[in-house]
Amino acid sequence: MYKEIEDLSEEQFARFAKLVYDRTNITLKEHKITLLSNRLRKRLRALELDDFDDYYRLLTGDAAGDEQLHFLEAVTTNETYFWRTTHNFDMLREDILPELVKEFRGEKLQLWSAGCSSGEEPYNIAIELTEGMKKSGVFSFQILATDISRHVVEFARAGRYSGRKIEKIPQPILHRYFRPVAERAGYFVVRDDIKEKIEFRLQNLFEEAGEAGRFHCIFCRNVMIYFDRKDQEQLVQRFFDALRPGGFLIVGHSESLFMMNTPFEFRHLPHGVAYFRPRSDGAPRDA
Repeated sequence: MYKEIEDLSEEQFARFAKLVYDRTNITLKEHKITLLSNRLRKRLRALELDDFDDYYRLLTGDAAGDEQLHFLEAVTTNETYFWRTTHNFDMLREDILPELVKEFRGEKLQLWSAGCSSGEEPYNIAIELTEGMKKSGVFSFQILATDISRHVVEFARAGRYSGRKIEKIPQPILHRYFRPVAERAGYFVVRDDIKEKIEFRLQNLFEEAGEAGRFHCIFCRNVMIYFDRKDQEQLVQRFFDALRPGGFLIVGHSESLFMMNTPFEFRHLPHGVAYFRPRSDGAPRDA
């Protein structure tokens, strides 16, 4: 029999918010109580539980199992689409890529999409890099794409999209880099050679932050807004350590390193703002 489940109480919300923070470092503000209630309510109904206390006991007990993953997927936001905040990609293609190709001539460029959600960002990056070869010449690259949600990582790896997720893709790009899915009208799948450039991996940014000094460019957009200042600074330092000297960090339009204790240099480029890891001696690579 259907039973109406009331919203979380303040005490229940505080317990779940702490659990979210302990697992992900995401800070849930008090005004998110209705949002969290709605998302957890779906899990209660799926598990045929009567109240949030029962669910909390399940999550913190020995029998939690895969429900821990379902919980994390329920409380993290994964709404995104192709060609979102296009100036970031214009900046990558027009401003940053020529500098990286010149600075790291002959090397395979390594990029990281941190908090990749359902995969639009890393595929978008791969397409922009491929398009950028028309001006910068041919080069090799590899992209690591990570997220905390197993479900979205699996979705991203499949590379199938439809509807709102693809509606902003310019038609020439859609036809060049995607193929229609024969058995599903309106669905498109990313071209295999683009897929091969991306490694999707399940990862908590605060447990692993990539190999030190590996990456030439890191995208982390609309992720840091979920963390408090202390954790933001910790994450930014991890990104700094993961970048090659001469590499770039790109964050979301509503995010900034302003007023943070960070060794990054601010770079105002023709197509936007990025953060730069300088060389320790200040000298260019070929000097």
